[in-house]
Amino acid sequence: MRKVALGIDIGGTNTDIAFVDREGSCLGEDRLSTSDFPQPEVFVAALAEKVRLLERSLPEPVEVIGIGIGAPMGNINKGTIEEPADLQWKGITPLADLLREHIDLPILVTNDANAAAVGEMIYGEAKGMKNFAVITLGTGLGSGIVIDGKLLYGQDGFAGEVGHTIVRPGKTNRECGCGRYGCLETYVSATGLKRTLFKIMSDSIEPSELRDMSFNEMTSLDIAEAAERGDVLAKRAFDHTGEMLGLKLADLVAHTNPEAIFLFGGLALAKGLIMEPTQRAFHDNLLSIYRGKVKLLASGLTSKSSAVLGASALAWDQYDAGNA
Repeated sequence: MRKVALGIDIGGTNTDIAFVDREGSCLGEDRLSTSDFPQPEVFVAALAEKVRLLERSLPEPVEVIGIGIGAPMGNINKGTIEEPADLQWKGITPLADLLREHIDLPILVTNDANAAAVGEMIYGEAKGMKNFAVITLGTGLGSGIVIDGKLLYGQDGFAGEVGHTIVRPGKTNRECGCGRYGCLETYVSATGLKRTLFKIMSDSIEPSELRDMSFNEMTSLDIAEAAERGDVLAKRAFDHTGEMLGLKLADLVAHTNPEAIFLFGGLALAKGLIMEPTQRAFHDNLLSIYRGKVKLLASGLTSKSSAVLGASALAWDQYDAGNA
């Protein structure tokens, strides 16, 4: 019977699940809407049922060796999600304990961007790299940092919250889901991009095909497609977003001295629209000793597979350590 790990990536909008073998092949995958569940207990029950149905649909019987979960503000030390800015669940959610009420398997919980970094290191473009960072650009902005071949967790398991570094201090600036003002992710994320575009449209009388769309119905894909068709205001929103991202990534280099920084997630799929202004601002703001030494790259994996594969790899690591 083939052994597999269950990888789970909990995002602010959707949760992806997949059964993954040791070589990184997905035997089956599925998705449910995170945002449909304001109560974590109800979400976990629905997730467990989705897992059972997916396992029954697999082409062959499997032995599940454990579960790896990537989630915003996931604490690897406690198996909890704590004060997530991009989820409806406030306070501390004992995620691993809740899931164990439904599934009797070893469970490991970490930050979703950390899971993406593991996926990039094992299955993507970061193979062989010992020092790199992954920036996840989705509903919010996450970051996973690898130093000397190891994920950076810090004292409490929450190191590397680049999305919650301040770029515009003061209460007159954008309010963040974390309760503060002016965090990077309020400007650089799918949600931040929309906020930027609406600010640009309010300050301008230039035409835009997006003016008749409401904030809630608009997506970052709508903005990207408009920019590709030549919408000046949509393009300006991407330029502003990339400039702020490049500036903060130059700061990240000064702190961690990586070989490469990888961008992945829905917003990163806009490719040149986000990469070109980011590259310019990154180069312009780098300390001279780092110029020409740090690569800024798009992820080698899709935003979906990277986080799920990384989460499953964490489960495999735990399994191997327990059977060494």
